[in-house]
Amino acid sequence: MANNQFDFNFPKGGILIIVAAIVAIIAFSKSTVTIGPGEGGVIFEQFSGGINTERTYGEGFHIVAPWNRMIVRKVRQQSVSNEMSVLSINGLEVKVSGTIWYEPEFKNLGLLIKTKGEEYERELLDPAINAAARSVVGRYTPEQLYSSKRDVIEQEILDEVQSILKSQYLLVKRVLVEDVKLPTTIKTAIETKLKQEQESLEYEFRLAKAKKEAERQQIDAEGKAKANQILSASLTDKILQEKGIEATLKLAGSENSKVIVIGSGKDGLPIILGNQ
Repeated sequence: MANNQFDFNFPKGGILIIVAAIVAIIAFSKSTVTIGPGEGGVIFEQFSGGINTERTYGEGFHIVAPWNRMIVRKVRQQSVSNEMSVLSINGLEVKVSGTIWYEPEFKNLGLLIKTKGEEYERELLDPAINAAARSVVGRYTPEQLYSSKRDVIEQEILDEVQSILKSQYLLVKRVLVEDVKLPTTIKTAIETKLKQEQESLEYEFRLAKAKKEAERQQIDAEGKAKANQILSASLTDKILQEKGIEATLKLAGSENSKVIVIGSGKDGLPIILGNQ
């Protein structure tokens, strides 16, 4: 009976080569890291001191030892939004919501992670924002927070956060206060007051405009009266006679037939009779 079983005899060296190739492929796959756009990486050296703070790896393909680990973090500008309850200068609780723009220092990413951990936003940024917001908002009344002081508050919070995070390898670029929520009764009272102030300003503006218009009309009337006085004073009898003579000469030169009586009018001015 024919034997249908086949014997495959591989040399021991060939098996070792295959195993070695598989191990090499696995090791290579674990040793390659691609860092994406806007990201940076630092190496965690498991057997020689932890985070390597000497170098931050940029975008692209990198090879690391398989027993080490590449920690990849965003290094471009990022933002975080938050809402917190704070007290105004008179002890009233208000809710402030805003956004912070920040980015880690690229060259010091290793130091940042080594000193603050991989979750450095939670460990470092959030407490700094909360402390700065409470410090700044506590200087103002609810009315100032709600209306006219928004841009000043933003700058002061930014200055406070930057001061707190100085030399912490984390840069805060901008602060935006998006909303300030007050209790309904306080908000209504502030809006009513602001509306009354606006109406008062509009009324004062209308009064000032009417006053200026009256002054303009008075000046205009006085100017016209003065001009009439000057004109009346300059129209003497002699001037009127000269003007009458000039008009007579012009009429006499026209083609229309007429009768002109010289010296028969009042004050010796000509009289023009007929137009035939």
